[in-house]
Amino acid sequence: MAFLEVHNLTKDFGGLRANNDISFSMARGELVSLIGPNGAGKTTLFNCISGLHPVTSGRVIFNGEEITKLNAHQVARRGLARTFQVYAAAGDLNVIENVMVGCFMKTHLRSRARARATEILKDLNIDHLADYLVSELPVAAQKLVTMATAIGSDPRLLMLDEVAAGLNPNEIEGILASIRHVHDDLGITVMLIEHVMELVMKISHRVIVLDYGEKIAEGDPETIAKDPGVIKAYLGERYVREHGGQQAVGSRE
Repeated sequence: MAFLEVHNLTKDFGGLRANNDISFSMARGELVSLIGPNGAGKTTLFNCISGLHPVTSGRVIFNGEEITKLNAHQVARRGLARTFQVYAAAGDLNVIENVMVGCFMKTHLRSRARARATEILKDLNIDHLADYLVSELPVAAQKLVTMATAIGSDPRLLMLDEVAAGLNPNEIEGILASIRHVHDDLGITVMLIEHVMELVMKISHRVIVLDYGEKIAEGDPETIAKDPGVIKAYLGERYVREHGGQQAVGSRE
């Protein structure tokens, strides 16, 4: 049985169709990337799966339970957590207090939430930032804080929305290592939206491609990097020239 199933999902905003009849599934333990041009409907799809937006039609099944009509809070309680492109820190709370917000999904006790938040910050090697305001941190550290807050809810599936956006190559490598740690060592299934193709091709088991709200391709990174439709819609000939087929794929080792 698939861990996450999306069946014929369609989302309309008035006269605009943002997602059109999208279907795919994920197995427990997979790491899947969702790519495509700006405006392709990637974040809308995340929003529909996570309960932030009601779907127009279609079904979403998570861990054997249909969650199509559940709101975001109900979905999160079932073990599906997601991050956002822009991290909205909670008021004047510092880093550990922000992570505690996620932890309160599982406990009402402040002492337990703080203890769990401390563990997560240590696990992501950012415990030295615990007393800083998130707004005081560089972008790369803010990305780790938003991941930590999501992990605080003890998710079975973590959906990451452009966690590498705006980072330099060294910072991207750090985020890549953190995602691998979350997936490989913490055992959390991961789905991510990303435009940084070097990261996508290095880390993904499978890649799903959207364009104009429709799924145009799905497969392993090597297959996607060579797909003519994906090259035309998103990757571009320059990417293919610069990375050259197999070299574009990278290694998961």
